[in-house]
Amino acid sequence: MKNDSYYIVTGGAGFIGSHLVEALNRRGHENITIVDRPDDPMRRSYLDDLAFRELMDPDEFRARVRRGVQAAPVTLFHMGACSSTTELDEAFLEDNNTRTTQELCAWCLRSGSRFVYASSAATYGDGTRGYADDETRLQELAPLNPYGWSKHRFDLWAREQGVLDRIAGLKYFNVYGPREDHKGEMRSVVHKAHRQILDTGEVRLFKSHRPEWGNGEQERDFVYVADAVAATLFFHDRPEVSGLFNCGTGRARTWLDLARAVFAAMDREPNIVFVDMPEVLRERYQYHTQAETAKLRQAGYDRAFTSLEDGVAATVRDGLAP
Repeated sequence: MKNDSYYIVTGGAGFIGSHLVEALNRRGHENITIVDRPDDPMRRSYLDDLAFRELMDPDEFRARVRRGVQAAPVTLFHMGACSSTTELDEAFLEDNNTRTTQELCAWCLRSGSRFVYASSAATYGDGTRGYADDETRLQELAPLNPYGWSKHRFDLWAREQGVLDRIAGLKYFNVYGPREDHKGEMRSVVHKAHRQILDTGEVRLFKSHRPEWGNGEQERDFVYVADAVAATLFFHDRPEVSGLFNCGTGRARTWLDLARAVFAAMDREPNIVFVDMPEVLRERYQYHTQAETAKLRQAGYDRAFTSLEDGVAATVRDGLAP
């Protein structure tokens, strides 16, 4: 039986997860289990200002769920996964990202808990099949990497099991903000650009290797982390709203826009250098992403998304070391 004052956040010592715990704290919730393995000082530091009941190792949590001894929450926010788009161990991703999510989803459905989970815009592949969060067209999508497939396979499983009308999955686009320092090469270009400017005075962007796109004019739908958290909590607040939903601004911006925003936030003149894209990435590189947001809006989500310039300024001001 679920406890209506108890929450679980997997990946709660990570990027989106720690911001989600912080938002729950602002609502007065501290009866929270964080499921994570913060095995470096940076990730452990994210927990310093958060209030929660316990920190549980993911393997222990999974074992407790399997044995039927884990207390059920009102909502399980499943943010924990391997998020590396360069991870090539498909067996690991199948177990860690797909099968674990299946187990936790099934447990929540049995327990009467709300299940809100992180899918990904990586499921859309190169975008030639669109960015519509249309559950009837899931079979048409073709992710570009094993990470995208590991997320997509769960979405397909949930549809095949007929449970998408009882759970909520968010296809996060390019989320950025404070607390990405631990992510290494997977951290956002906002973080990378800030460090490059401090170290060299310039920002390096990939050249375009397609004639229809200019250098730096490749586009992404950049989402400030506070907006990603607000959209996630919407599906906790509205348990009658279920399915797959894009979490994006609905507006594509260029890498040039992003770089210029970082320079402006640091009160410096732009100095942008273009470098060749590694050949290993060229066939798997997305030149354009843009969330279709009609479904999210029709579900009742009416909060405005933060502009790229404002989100970058807030990130540089509040979340990045000098």
